[in-house]
Amino acid sequence: MLRLLASTVLYVLGNAIGIVVAAQLLPGFSIDFWSIVFVAAIFTLIVVVFTPLLIKISIKNVPQMSGGVALVAILVGLIGTSMFSDGLKISGLTTWILAPLIIWVVALIAGLVLPLFLFKKTLEKVKES
Repeated sequence: MLRLLASTVLYVLGNAIGIVVAAQLLPGFSIDFWSIVFVAAIFTLIVVVFTPLLIKISIKNVPQMSGGVALVAILVGLIGTSMFSDGLKISGLTTWILAPLIIWVVALIAGLVLPLFLFKKTLEKVKES
C-alpha cells in the first residue's frame, strides 16, 4: 500500500513538473500558480483513466498508434483539464502539439530521477542489505 502511495505521488509530481516546464517554455501555455496542485491532480486522473482505454482502442483498431498512446493520453488529459479547470489556459495549434511532447519527456525524466532524491534513504537501506 505504501508503494502504491509513493508511486502515485511520484506520478502526480512528475506530471506537475512537466506542466510547469511546458508553461515556462510555451508562450500559449499558462497555468495559475495557485492552481498547479489541482491541475496536476485532475490531469493525472484523466490520463490514468483514459490510458487503458486508448491502449485497448489502439491495439484493436490502429496498432500503429500503440507507440504514441502516452502522447495521445497526455493530449486528452490536457483537453480535459483545460475544460474542468480555469487555472490552465492553452492557446495556439503549436502549443497544443508541443505541450504533450514536453510534458511527456519531462514527466519521464522526473519519473526516473525523483525516486533517487525522494527515496534516497530507502534505496541506501536496500543496497546495504
